Amino acid sequence: MGKPSATVLLDWYDRHARRLPWRVPPGHRRKPDPYRIWLSEVMLQQTTVVTVGPYFKSFLDRWPTVADLAAADLDAVLHAWAGLGYYARARNLHKCAIAVAGAHGGIFPDTEDGLRALPGIGPYTAAAIAAIAFDRPATVVDGNVERVMARLFAVEESLPSAKPNLHQLAAGLTPQSRPGDYAQAVMDLGAIVCTPRAPKCLMCPWQGDCRAQSLDIAESLPRRAPKAERPLRQGVVFWTVRSDGAVLLRRRPERGLLGGMIEVPSSDWGARAPADMAQAPVTAQWRELPGQVSHGFTHFQLELKVLAARVRKNAKAEGIWIMPDALGDHALPTLTKKIVRHALAHV
Repeated sequence: MGKPSATVLLDWYDRHARRLPWRVPPGHRRKPDPYRIWLSEVMLQQTTVVTVGPYFKSFLDRWPTVADLAAADLDAVLHAWAGLGYYARARNLHKCAIAVAGAHGGIFPDTEDGLRALPGIGPYTAAAIAAIAFDRPATVVDGNVERVMARLFAVEESLPSAKPNLHQLAAGLTPQSRPGDYAQAVMDLGAIVCTPRAPKCLMCPWQGDCRAQSLDIAESLPRRAPKAERPLRQGVVFWTVRSDGAVLLRRRPERGLLGGMIEVPSSDWGARAPADMAQAPVTAQWRELPGQVSHGFTHFQLELKVLAARVRKNAKAEGIWIMPDALGDHALPTLTKKIVRHALAHV
């Protein structure tokens, strides 16, 4: 069983490459646009290709160049991002655009080191842009590539501890010729052939070199360490309605979870919801609404009680007052949308 051939995979890619809105098809004379590659890679982090497609088109329609995105208002960017989740990506996207447009004259650096110096660009994204946009022989390893490498070399060590080994194995296969096409070819192989369930081994150009396939263990790889149970956090949300119907919202701190996003004022989130009203935005007669709002984050589950109160039109409170029919004009994360729906259904 020999070393998997990059040439064999590239031949397969030339025939079977996915048609994606940010991709230049293999053999095409047009060069990849670093702005489009960067935008797509940031959007694709922890999000599917199907979900990203419409967002990618919308961003390009509104901000066709990195200079346009840099000049945009952050709230407009966050609003356009709503629904993709992980909002730190959107904030860093805007910061990165400003850095490229300002410090780099609107031109992306063409090396991994130069790209990694930009806000929000980590090792994977830097390698992807360097390879795909600039044809640098960078090793691009996402979840699809990890799966392909784990099966090719029958790596039975569990993720995430196996990541350094899988990256090293991938680096050993990265060619000097057509590294951008090769990076996309391996990702496509994992997406459409070497799938998590029921891999299509008979269609794989590397079938003869795949150790896991020869051992009949392909579908069991890569192995994953058992996930730790997510802890439960609780809190209280304060749905404050002014006498003219406006609702009190506020912006979360820039750093941290949902940083910079608009929220309904709430208490801190802890092991138990607070029993007093010390964190309420105003002094009022609060009543608890039926039910609760549940939401899952990556590292914990959240349950929120919703308290509601009506206050005078001249009530003093830190935040912004918004009429309910104007809520759609603001970048609301999914959690805030859940709270708004729950409150409007019960008030």
